Amino acid sequence: MVSYTLTFKYQCITVFLLHYFATFYFFIGLGYGSQVVVLYTGVYYIIILAWAFLYLFSSFSSELPWASCNNYWNTENCKELRKSNITEYSPEKSTSPVIEFWERRILGLSEGIEQIGNVRWDLALCLLLAWIICYFCVWKGVKSTGKVVYFTATFPYLMLVVLLVRGVTLPGAKNGIIFYLYPDPTRLTDPQVWMDAGSQIFYSYGVCTGVLTALGSYNKYDNNCYRDCVYLCLLNSLTSFVAGFAIFSVLGFMADEQGMDISMVAESGPGLAFIAYPRAVALMPLPQLWAIFFFIMIIFLGLDSEFVYHEALVTAISDMYPSFFQTGHRRKFLLLFISAASFLVGLLMVTEGGLYVFQLFDYYACSGMTLLTFAILHFISGAERLYDSIEDMIGYRPWPFMKCCWKYLTPGTFIFSLVKYTPLKFNNVYEYPWWGYAIGGFFTLSSTLYIYIYIYNYYYYYFLFFYFFYFFFYRVRVLCTPAEDLPDPKHPKQKLNTVSFETFTDLLTLRTVHTPNSLPHRDIV
Repeated sequence: MVSYTLTFKYQCITVFLLHYFATFYFFIGLGYGSQVVVLYTGVYYIIILAWAFLYLFSSFSSELPWASCNNYWNTENCKELRKSNITEYSPEKSTSPVIEFWERRILGLSEGIEQIGNVRWDLALCLLLAWIICYFCVWKGVKSTGKVVYFTATFPYLMLVVLLVRGVTLPGAKNGIIFYLYPDPTRLTDPQVWMDAGSQIFYSYGVCTGVLTALGSYNKYDNNCYRDCVYLCLLNSLTSFVAGFAIFSVLGFMADEQGMDISMVAESGPGLAFIAYPRAVALMPLPQLWAIFFFIMIIFLGLDSEFVYHEALVTAISDMYPSFFQTGHRRKFLLLFISAASFLVGLLMVTEGGLYVFQLFDYYACSGMTLLTFAILHFISGAERLYDSIEDMIGYRPWPFMKCCWKYLTPGTFIFSLVKYTPLKFNNVYEYPWWGYAIGGFFTLSSTLYIYIYIYNYYYYYFLFFYFFYFFFYRVRVLCTPAEDLPDPKHPKQKLNTVSFETFTDLLTLRTVHTPNSLPHRDIV
């Protein structure tokens, strides 16, 4: 529903986000702010591809480097988890080889963001490779990107099917699937669970990050975007559901091999892709093959997302200055400049303290704008007007529940997210210094403040002009007002009526007529 609304809006106007918000001048800053979010997302999201590339290259070895403790980066506390030594393993005193490979070999993780450390050059080269691939897939515009996506979007499904078949045939897979399908009702009372689920849905659909807006602007006016977005939502949900079987079947196998409860081996976030699943792959026959399949799938999925973020930003800038960027090779040079600048900024996240910076981007830079966009978009546009436009494009009015979501549910969710806000903690343990939270606040404000900055710049002179004249006429009125200590005379009209009545009465009674000048007055001393 959310993705449908955005796709419809920009299909309707056939130009990009900034042009749409230009139709509501008071909120044109929201268009600029959303592009800042797109820029931040493109800068930090590609770091995941750099990690995946380094894991992929490390998989081409006779023994997976995270399967044993016989490597130069391992410590004395490294213990290989097998059933034979599971009773000797203590999380407080021991670490697994996969965690040491992730933290010491890939990241070189420091103690905190205060110790940013040196650049990990092998990781930096993988980051450069990811940017080069992304550049050449996007440099000819949406047509070339569409051709590339035919392969990068379908091949991961092939890998997913292969990993699913392999996972469900492993011993212990049944326990993992049961753990996946059996819900824990007590978690429903945790607000963070709902926040995480909502964030995942919004991010996977790419709403309010420029993705649907850029692609929707290329649609024909009468394209049935309602049908397309329904298919998109169904496909996304089905893919996530099937992927859960592929992941948790392998986690069940790993728990069975190590004699541990599956809740102890399950991870979330980067830990699932770079700790839990590699650990499970290391226990399989032919582990190198399955590791290669898995990380190729991760790379292709990441490239798909990075393509559209890159395309969204370039499309926005090109639509702002079409006479300049849409002639010759200037669009390609713009893309090259954005890629190079983003790569240089991304080097900060491949340092020894780079993961702490990555978490700041993930937690602060790419949140808040989504719900704020909808709160303004649908209140200003009007639900009825939006329904009329949709009916004009696709021939019928969608489900009325959407109107309720636009007017009440989305703004309510935004308020709920503000009330339940909690500061970021790395691994729920490490607390950032005050200046770390200040950087996170800057990431958030740097996008949202565009709304107020544009309002100030656009209306400053108008406010100044009207304020000057208001102040001028106010002073004139004050200067022309009699002093407050003067006696309060009768209203001139009332006094004139009194004199006229007395004169008329005197004429009728033949009495002496008093003129206004003969009325009593104060003697001059």
